[in-house]
Amino acid sequence: MKIHFKVVLKLLMIITILNSCASRQDVAYFQDEKITNFTQPKLFYDLIYQPNDMLTIDVNALDPETVRPFNLATVPYSLSLIEARTNTRMQTYIVDKDGNIEFPVLGQVKLGGLTRQEATDVLKSRISEYVKDPLVNIRIINFTISVLGEVNDPGTFTIQDEKVTLAEALGMAGDLTIYGKRQNILLIREIEGIKKFSIIDLTSVRSLSATTFGLKQNDIIYVEPNNAKTRMSSYNQNNNVLISAIGTLTSVAALIISLNSK
Repeated sequence: MKIHFKVVLKLLMIITILNSCASRQDVAYFQDEKITNFTQPKLFYDLIYQPNDMLTIDVNALDPETVRPFNLATVPYSLSLIEARTNTRMQTYIVDKDGNIEFPVLGQVKLGGLTRQEATDVLKSRISEYVKDPLVNIRIINFTISVLGEVNDPGTFTIQDEKVTLAEALGMAGDLTIYGKRQNILLIREIEGIKKFSIIDLTSVRSLSATTFGLKQNDIIYVEPNNAKTRMSSYNQNNNVLISAIGTLTSVAALIISLNSK
């Protein structure tokens, strides 16, 4: 009777612990997507303008008055609600779903699918019909990448110089936590309107080239939690109380049985 009672209590404790376990399917993101391992660009690649990009375009010439019609007016803004001083910034052009922007004087101009140099050449050619030797400077202001999952500081980061590597992006997010699965870094990228997925193994020497390639605007990096974090995710804090209670009951029951047997 004594042995049987202890066996039952031990089985209850094991069942309680097993109930606190979770599987990868309960925790990991993006599980049902096909991994394509798309071709990775070189470190210094040409950024391609795409729909929803926000651009600033500054046109200059020897005679500033001649290019005034080709520049959007600057707008005032305050850095904070309580700050009295205001600054000015250039208005932006938004690339529409067809790759076009509405440009002063010129009307609709297609920049989507072009590199910065190609877009600059297009605008300079069109503006040259009205202005001698125009200078055109294009910048993208919403070049962002997102880092999610098991990193110390997940979030969306704006890249000022339009160039960032995977290693730099992970550095911006404070590096992986101890619970990050280093063999399964997922890179999500939109290519011609379709989401593509690629896996990078940071534990392999072969990943050195992958960590130094250039990311593109709107790329998403996801660090999957490892098995230890997965198990922890559904651990019920009340299990500590339950296990302690079962242990106490086991001790009390053993003591009662021992006293009755004397």
